[in-house]
Amino acid sequence: MLNSRELFKRRTRRTRKALLSKTKRPRLSVFRSSKHIYAQVIDDGKGVTVVAASSLDKTLKGKLRSGADRAAAAEVGRLIAERAKAGGIEKVVFDRGGYLFHGRIKALADAAREAGLNF
Repeated sequence: MLNSRELFKRRTRRTRKALLSKTKRPRLSVFRSSKHIYAQVIDDGKGVTVVAASSLDKTLKGKLRSGADRAAAAEVGRLIAERAKAGGIEKVVFDRGGYLFHGRIKALADAAREAGLNF
């Protein structure tokens, strides 16, 4: 029987494989911990992170009540969209990893869309 961590890794691999086989766009990858949320835009062709943002950024640190709520995720989504657009990226593929598209993940995605990223 697989434990929850192994099942999570399996879901992550399945999600990434489906995304990478469809398009050559940069990937907006999200990581959610119990205290913070992180997002980065990755160019898989070159194997580099183009831009990154998290609830630990100095620009957000004073504004946020907590790094682990939907408000923080929305701020990180806006910030990553601004940085990506400044870097010349407007179209990405959203990589939710093994997480459900719900709660903080959905808040980050919606905020990034509102700020101008297309996915």
